[in-house]
Amino acid sequence: MAEISGGEIIARMLQAEGVDKVFGIIDGTYFGFYSALHRLGIEIVTPRHETSAAHMAGTYARLTGRLGVCMASNGPGVANLLPGLVVEQAEGNRVLAITSARRPQIMYPDRGGAYQCFDQSGVVGRIAKWSAAVSSFDRVSELVRKALRKSWQGRPGVVHLDVPETVMNGKSKAEVAFWAPHQYRSTTPLTPTAEQVAQAAERLAAARAPLIHVGSGVVHALAFDALARVAELLAAPVTTSWGARGALPETSPLAIPMPHVKLNHQARNDADAVLVVGSRLGETDWWGRPPYWRKPSEQQTIQVDIDAEMLGLNKPADLAIQADAARFLELLADELARRASGIDLEPRRRRVAGYGRTMRDERAGWDKALADMTVPMHPAHIASVCARVFPADGVLVADGGNATIWAMFHHRADVPNRIVSTFKFGMLGAGMAQAIGAALALPGRAVCCITGDGAFGFHPQEVETAVRCKAQVIYIVLADKQWGMVKMNQQFMLRPFKTMLFKQLDPDETIKADLGEIAFDKLGEAMGAYGERVSDPKDLEPALRRALASGRAAVLHVDVDPVKHMWAPGLLHFKKMHEEP
Repeated sequence: MAEISGGEIIARMLQAEGVDKVFGIIDGTYFGFYSALHRLGIEIVTPRHETSAAHMAGTYARLTGRLGVCMASNGPGVANLLPGLVVEQAEGNRVLAITSARRPQIMYPDRGGAYQCFDQSGVVGRIAKWSAAVSSFDRVSELVRKALRKSWQGRPGVVHLDVPETVMNGKSKAEVAFWAPHQYRSTTPLTPTAEQVAQAAERLAAARAPLIHVGSGVVHALAFDALARVAELLAAPVTTSWGARGALPETSPLAIPMPHVKLNHQARNDADAVLVVGSRLGETDWWGRPPYWRKPSEQQTIQVDIDAEMLGLNKPADLAIQADAARFLELLADELARRASGIDLEPRRRRVAGYGRTMRDERAGWDKALADMTVPMHPAHIASVCARVFPADGVLVADGGNATIWAMFHHRADVPNRIVSTFKFGMLGAGMAQAIGAALALPGRAVCCITGDGAFGFHPQEVETAVRCKAQVIYIVLADKQWGMVKMNQQFMLRPFKTMLFKQLDPDETIKADLGEIAFDKLGEAMGAYGERVSDPKDLEPALRRALASGRAAVLHVDVDPVKHMWAPGLLHFKKMHEEP
């Protein structure tokens, strides 16, 4: 019987789960935990803000399919962590948060006047999948097992365990039984029945115009090859949620990327059968409802999700299947291959070819902006030039309002799971840490973060984290010195006719929407990054190549035309989505 701290028990259990990185700021209240991580060879990645730790963990989980772990100290540390946890829960990323708490004698409930004390588990529990507070040393193992079980159950999200500092750091003589993961949670994919697979195959094979729609469940299951195989066997177009963009490489003629908004509506109305995998059909999917989707009475829906709560949530399912996305798609592909001779693919291929012509025409229209070589530059150039400079398997992180929209409309996702953003929450500044998480999740891959000057200002200090962690992130800051998306909305609310006529209002006609000058390149240099400023579009590619050649994290300050930047493509669709009931 040896002395061991509660923190070391947690660290050893994470090691058994294959955790190799934990993100968070060190603090004496959980020294027993992070000192054990250090001894066990688990890397501790320390950002400059706890919110960033949550975003790093979420991005790491999303890109690797593993568990992302973050930590925070009691009181202000947990308070700082909260915004990140809200976002990662909304995005559906598998994050386990370990936090310290004040000693049990003075909290749960708060004795009254306790220092750095609030109902941490209660608050996090309202935003997470599950949260619990450890009450004593002898319950540490049990509750860690439960937290890990919850982490891998159902839809990925945030799970939280709150541990008193006295339990985390204090040592007790105890015989601790360390169970293997398969002894306390299922480690095999949830498999559909043969009958369910056969029914799905039969309905999709018999359909005149099948369509596949996928969400982040396909990303978390890393089901990209199986998805491509099913799509090809059915000759079915594939639409995605914003979060799953690139699940089918957009080099495929079957992929209908999200920026082609009207075409997405058309394809979803053309389909007489739709296979929905790993998606709730939420607001950015237009709830799966008419007029953006065909009427349920005219469209068979087969829905597959790891979480039974998601089945038939917003659109009625004719065949509801609870299963792991990858396992289902693999079995469906095998079943469709056996039926291949009985499926007439030619009418489907002609339909898809028509969609392809529409996409090429729309792309040609969008790309007309690239002929604009005025200074400061048109924002369309940034993502377009990045596509030439960065390899296809690099990661694009999109942060900000209009900056994200311009990036999405001028970027093509050629490799699955290489776009990171907060598509479900729209959290400004998250990209600063997401980019570092991506670089650490996929060592050796180029990471480009396209962000706005407003978004960059939320967590600029994380540039130093990137430098310190040797994460070569290239931050590209689109500087227009305004809250662009807000300003555009104000203009239409205050002076709609003048806005339509002149594209902008006079400076005194909007409300607090303008920002001052920050030399972002100099700010990056002050933290040890490579810095450069460009305004002329012809200078952008050389500057990006110099940034990559530096071998360091880099900050490129890119001056963009403030008026053209406000008029981002697709804004009317975004506004209309917000108006839907």
